[in-house]
Amino acid sequence: MIRGDGGKTLRAILDQICNKWTLLVVATLERSRVRFTDLQHQIPGISQRMLTLTLRNLERDGLVSRTVHAEVPPRVEYELTPMGRSLIPPALALAGWAMQHVPAIEASRAAYADRAETSSQAANRT
Repeated sequence: MIRGDGGKTLRAILDQICNKWTLLVVATLERSRVRFTDLQHQIPGISQRMLTLTLRNLERDGLVSRTVHAEVPPRVEYELTPMGRSLIPPALALAGWAMQHVPAIEASRAAYADRAETSSQAANRT
């Protein structure tokens, strides 16, 4: 059991890591060092602002390194740090679990929706 501020820190770390954009950025950076624009093109649906915030948080937490090359225009590249690379196996395990259970989760969601609909209709009749 975690007590004191350790629990608060753990929650903040898990909130960041479990963010959908974080996992997509980490998965994209697993392959190689990537420029910001290329990273944005490789992650469908992410806005420039959300990518910037995600990369800043990952850099702050030590999962991503940012390299600025002194060129005109400046070239900025991002890559996973060793700690960031250590996130790949648990992230893949979580993704594997999700893929394995998609049919059961979809069936459960459909059954829940049916029950909710039945309850709603019964309540409207009274």
